[in-house]
Amino acid sequence: MLCPPLRVGQPPTRRRFLASSAAAVCALGPWPVDDAPQFGVDGRRLRDIWAALRRFGGTSDGGTTRLAYSDEDLAAREYVAEVMERAGLAVSVDLAGNLVGRREGAGGGGGGSDGRPLVTGSHIDTVPGGGSYDGQVGVAGALEAALSLRGHGVELLRPLEVVVFQNEEGGKTGSRALAGRVQPAELDIVTASGFTIREGTGRLGGNPARLAEARREPGSVHGFLELHVEQGGRLEAAGTQIGVVEGIVGIRRWDVEVQGAANHAGTTPMDQRRDALVAAASLIQAVDETALSTEGRQVATVGKIEAVPGAPNVVPGLVRATLEIRDLSMEKIDSVFRAVERRARAVEEAHDVSISFSRFYESLAAPTAPRFRDIVEQAAETLGHSHARMPSGAGHDAQSMAQIGPAGMIFVPSRDGISHSPMEYTSPEDMERGANVLLHSILALDREPGDADW
Repeated sequence: MLCPPLRVGQPPTRRRFLASSAAAVCALGPWPVDDAPQFGVDGRRLRDIWAALRRFGGTSDGGTTRLAYSDEDLAAREYVAEVMERAGLAVSVDLAGNLVGRREGAGGGGGGSDGRPLVTGSHIDTVPGGGSYDGQVGVAGALEAALSLRGHGVELLRPLEVVVFQNEEGGKTGSRALAGRVQPAELDIVTASGFTIREGTGRLGGNPARLAEARREPGSVHGFLELHVEQGGRLEAAGTQIGVVEGIVGIRRWDVEVQGAANHAGTTPMDQRRDALVAAASLIQAVDETALSTEGRQVATVGKIEAVPGAPNVVPGLVRATLEIRDLSMEKIDSVFRAVERRARAVEEAHDVSISFSRFYESLAAPTAPRFRDIVEQAAETLGHSHARMPSGAGHDAQSMAQIGPAGMIFVPSRDGISHSPMEYTSPEDMERGANVLLHSILALDREPGDADW
């Protein structure tokens, strides 16, 4: 029997979750890995893992609310730890509070000789009122890949690590800690569950006082590969099954102030007004026109706006807004911003106002490793799945892990491009396709030489 029996003393509800997964693992027999198109994941078991995760915070509308550090988060992590054990992974929690399942490699020659692990995984925390696929498909796929490797008797040369990163939705805390990017002041931020990051990290079994020690040195992993739902509509619209992610966009955000003059709405003639809101409307249109007219895939958004004093009978004298620009190139973000600034000077002159920009947030772009793109593409090709290269417009844990070693991402379609909503949906067939591409990519990466380029 490949799998150990269930441990005694588990709550009855969790015992039911684990029983179906255990039976599925133990039913597998050996399969020759060289028969690449046939060697693959168990789609039914993958769906069972995904469905079991929904038991922890799943909502009646099909969504999931499992906030980082909540009781639901802790219970789901316990379930994942059980599945990791059944996949032959040694389970631990690192100092950052990430859940890590590790299987040692066979070593010997070839790719495993340097001992650096292949890492895969994602997150299971959600936004409030979120969906049931964001992060969860990647975790279920990574677990199923590990289960399939064990069930088919496949030994990798390299160590394999499956990681569930903590608090992805609240700032990618777990993966950023591994990259040494979490600042001490962040630990006192109160998250959606009501716990500070400091308190929550402790609840998960990490040690916030030693968070700096969780950092992994650049080059300490052979690579990181994350399966994820697209969270956009490009794959579905094109009828494409697999997205080969070229990189994760960089993000810069600015606070914007448009200063005019408040005045009486009834007695101030139209041609004598310094209306900050009218000027802001022109600026917003300029932002949209700039992003549309610039060649490339950049996006620019004014997502928040406030008129002061905000009374129906007062000409607005001040408008506060935000500007966000995203692109795979930080230089392109700079270029688009400079173009917006030039348009802002024209708005100032036309409306007799002043406009200022103050940057308050930056997330660096993270291109994926070219050879990871090639390997994912080849895996999709071998399995007969249509594929296309594309950027990720959302942030992911892979963005942090790319600072430690080469990284790649696999996207599967999101119906109607909807995410962070109970209406979020990815079909079981697409989940299985993505997990199979992940599995075959892991096998290919394992055979790489130890000195492969980053």
